[in-house]
Amino acid sequence: MLDTPDTLDGATGARPDAVDDGRDRPALDLLIWDAPNIDMTLSTVIGARPTAASRPRFDAIAAWFVEGAGGVGAAPDAPDVEACVFANIPPQPGSLQRWVEALRGFGYSVFARPKSQPDDDIDQDMLDHIAVRAHSHRLRRLLVFSGDGRNFAEPLEELARQGTQVVVVAFSEVAGYAIGSDLLEFIDIEDVPGAFTEPLDRVRLDALPPDGAWLRPTRSLRDFVAGFTARRNG
Repeated sequence: MLDTPDTLDGATGARPDAVDDGRDRPALDLLIWDAPNIDMTLSTVIGARPTAASRPRFDAIAAWFVEGAGGVGAAPDAPDVEACVFANIPPQPGSLQRWVEALRGFGYSVFARPKSQPDDDIDQDMLDHIAVRAHSHRLRRLLVFSGDGRNFAEPLEELARQGTQVVVVAFSEVAGYAIGSDLLEFIDIEDVPGAFTEPLDRVRLDALPPDGAWLRPTRSLRDFVAGFTARRNG
């Protein structure tokens, strides 16, 4: 059994709405990690399959997150902290078992859903859990590691209007929904201290050198044209 947080109301089985009912709820800083999206966008920005050296360090990210909530020796009135990773698990998980156990050892809860179809996703599970915590706690700070603006922009902006500090942490190349929002804060993952053991092979458009920079292709021109021609003549 995975040690995952409850996401259903025990009495009704319904997913509670994020409402302020006047209860004295404990403050909470919540981190939500969209594993499929971050993995996919990392591949996009570096133009290659991530290696161990180019994958984010969850231990360093946990330390940074807790420090923002008052640190390990926090005062009695410091907020609770919770970090959750949401992952799709393929039929043959391979090394994912070790990855999941490492995350749990770092203090993360993991929500793991089987991925049996290409369109299986976990976006609604993440939104449901955010709503549950907004109901059970006073959601002080919410960090969402995802570049998926299609599903997250509207609900995250609504939480920000209700007084939650909402921070989107993703890659600047794919997080226009957060960068352009007047309600959401944005942090590039590579700006999180210690998140990567070495600089990623990317050139950020939000941090170009004064003299400009060449952006290399992410695939061979001949390979692209071969595929394009095959599809056109299909």
